[in-house]
Amino acid sequence: MSMGLDVRDLPNYSLTEAAKYLQLPTGTLRSWVYGRYYPTRQGKKYFAPLIELASEKKLSFTNLIEAHVLSAIRRLHQVPLAKVRAALDYLNQEFSAPHPLAKLEFQTDGVNLFVEQFGELLNVSLKGQLALKEVFYQFLSRIERDPSGLPIKLFPFTRNFDINAPKIVVIDPYISFGRPVLMGTGIPTIILAERYKAGESIHELAIDYQCERSLIEEGIRSELDLVA
Repeated sequence: MSMGLDVRDLPNYSLTEAAKYLQLPTGTLRSWVYGRYYPTRQGKKYFAPLIELASEKKLSFTNLIEAHVLSAIRRLHQVPLAKVRAALDYLNQEFSAPHPLAKLEFQTDGVNLFVEQFGELLNVSLKGQLALKEVFYQFLSRIERDPSGLPIKLFPFTRNFDINAPKIVVIDPYISFGRPVLMGTGIPTIILAERYKAGESIHELAIDYQCERSLIEEGIRSELDLVA
């Protein structure tokens, strides 16, 4: 690792992996990180990416956090990328910080400013803005930050964005090369899923890892599509 380069900013996740971890359609995430062409009356135009990638082909942990926050928008509104871009540009102007969705103290003024600007762009009511803010807080509660305020852990949703879902699976850039593991155990969820698909039962895995069945089940559920 180069001197001064934070492990959180290293290119580490393929587009397919990141989309699976975040429960996002691959095409949606591709648009966010690579941009896309769109038709207009004047011909085809290009919309620049919303997320600055760590490399041409892979996302960093910081990029995962940014996409996780952006996905909060997608939960509430089918929002045109142009309006997302305008709101992000506003946030960049206000804070002048790289990767503002990931690295700002977004739980405080960042959320309020972003929701206010975003709500104005969408012409949503005050009630709609409050709903959007609530969605943001639900997503932000699954990000753990270090003492400096930077993201250090992400607890991805493992089932249909259930806001009450326990934080069982964690992505920590300092553990298992940043791949999802069971919280408090360090057990990679991909290993659980591969052994399960090879024929081992959940009961056998629970005994082998001395872990509760419910944790094993959640870990497998979060990975099945990747090993299919």
